[in-house]
Amino acid sequence: MMDTGTVRLTTGQALMRFLDNQYIEFDGNENKFVKGVFTVFGHGIVVGFGEALEAYKGDIITYQGKNEQGMAHVAIGYAKQKNRREIIACASSIGPGALNFAAAAGTATVNRIPLLLFCGDAYASRQPDPVLQQLEQSHDYGITANDALKPLSKYWDRVSRPEQLMTAMINAFRVLTDPAETGAVTICLPQDAEGEAYDYPVSFFDKRVHHVARRIPTEGELSRGAEMIKAAEKPLLICGGGVLYSEAGEALQNFALSHNIPFTETQAGKGAIAWNHPLNLGGVGVSGTLAGNRTASEADLVICVGTRLSDFTTSSKWQFRNPQAQFLSINVSAFDACKMNSKQIVADAKLTLEALDKLLGDYKAPYGEEIAARKKEWDAEADRVLADERKGGISQTRALGEMQKLGLPSDVIVASSGSLPDDVRKFWRSKTYKSYHCEYGFSCMGYEVNAALGVKIAEPDREIFALAGDGAFQMLHTEFLTSIQENKKINVIVFDNQGFGCIENLQNSQGINTFCTKTNFRDKATGRLVGAAVPVDYAKIAEAYGAKGYRASNPEELRNALSEARKESVSTLIDLKILPKSMGGHYENWWRVGTPEVSDNPKVAAARRELEKGIKEARKY
Repeated sequence: MMDTGTVRLTTGQALMRFLDNQYIEFDGNENKFVKGVFTVFGHGIVVGFGEALEAYKGDIITYQGKNEQGMAHVAIGYAKQKNRREIIACASSIGPGALNFAAAAGTATVNRIPLLLFCGDAYASRQPDPVLQQLEQSHDYGITANDALKPLSKYWDRVSRPEQLMTAMINAFRVLTDPAETGAVTICLPQDAEGEAYDYPVSFFDKRVHHVARRIPTEGELSRGAEMIKAAEKPLLICGGGVLYSEAGEALQNFALSHNIPFTETQAGKGAIAWNHPLNLGGVGVSGTLAGNRTASEADLVICVGTRLSDFTTSSKWQFRNPQAQFLSINVSAFDACKMNSKQIVADAKLTLEALDKLLGDYKAPYGEEIAARKKEWDAEADRVLADERKGGISQTRALGEMQKLGLPSDVIVASSGSLPDDVRKFWRSKTYKSYHCEYGFSCMGYEVNAALGVKIAEPDREIFALAGDGAFQMLHTEFLTSIQENKKINVIVFDNQGFGCIENLQNSQGINTFCTKTNFRDKATGRLVGAAVPVDYAKIAEAYGAKGYRASNPEELRNALSEARKESVSTLIDLKILPKSMGGHYENWWRVGTPEVSDNPKVAAARRELEKGIKEARKY
């Protein structure tokens, strides 16, 4: 019989007690799901939920954030590195604080990462009214700033009465722990409701274990998939993020070797399998390798494992140019599995690969020596690019080469935006499990430094290196200070090319002159930003925070800085001045962008003609 006892608690106190009793189980391993709460206190959260945080006596850690978006990126980095089985919740005040969550909420939802957000809200009673920082809309007085998070959230709720907390949190954790539905979950907490009390059933605070079950493929799905593979002459696997979350890396390796099927990697899937596996052709698509893209263009069957098939993976649906190509998708999400007109296996990646392996028997794809030859050719090209010699400085790719020479297999790199994700996907050689952490579903500038702290909290014994362009560093690096406050050492390398070099390259590639993408002084004569470059000493910024700063502008200085940074116990930052336009090239791919259909610039008109050619060649669905 259900315990009918009750305990009188405020909404905030009940919330904290509930969070403390949530556990997750996967493959028989059980652990506490909520490991911490990040917060920037403001009037809308500090005396309600904040009182409960201050009074809490358990092992959930409260972290002081410096910016709501920044701390939410920490939480995403943590959950991603923990394969979505542990989270850090985030709490904000009303209005601007809650709105600062928006970019992070989008990042979590796009990347299928659990992110739990608690947002202070206007008074449910509407007394006083309007409260400080309240958004007022004359057409709907119930709208607050928090409603802006609805399209960014996989679940959104407002707890206007204390007793509503129960259904809100049960549904919140339903979504957070569902591999097919997870993403940002937003729970709005009106300031009065946070502090109001209710006689909660004691059973609401019982230990809850959320079982993450491996979805079993049906016999029909498996037989149809096996038939497609057996009929293929040139099959190709894509290793997506779902391979990591399913812990299916070994299963994919064995499957590939058993049946002589080469594989490529997405940004989210890279790091599941070592770079030097004989069938690992590296990235595919816009940031793909020569080996990966050439093989993709010939493939007659593309087996997509745990990938959402973004435009960077498919080259805007252009990469797979064999007119006979078919797609087989293995994914826990039917929403993702149906893309590219795929035949679907809506199931766990590990179980599906193991089952297909048995069904295929002694089938081997009839590849000859071309896969080994292409891998060898690509490795030689990567060696050349990573050893790039430039007069007067250091290229971006040479910097990556130096990092890999001095790095340890256990090191983790974190990247997200600009040209760095493009280069690390092609050229970074991941040697160990989860040594590569790149957010490229949303490509959110400012993720890099902040998420690196989340990775460090998740992996305290590994050296973490955040790779950020100067634009991304300027966009958001607030939790760099938190890393010092928490004594969680991270290493930040600012690749300073004095502007938004990636976007300048895109601009120029479409025939457009460089405009507003360089960090230059405004020229008085022309009124444009074409004056001298604005000099910035990023190392001084780090030193002002209490971190260790280094400066490098050539390979030798970078090697010295990396060696010294590794010895430090405090967070470090290397201000790396790289030569502009020194990122790696592209290899037989295409990307659809919005080049103007009409322009007086003949270069733009020529770029438009090339765009239209690609549109005709690309698949339509």
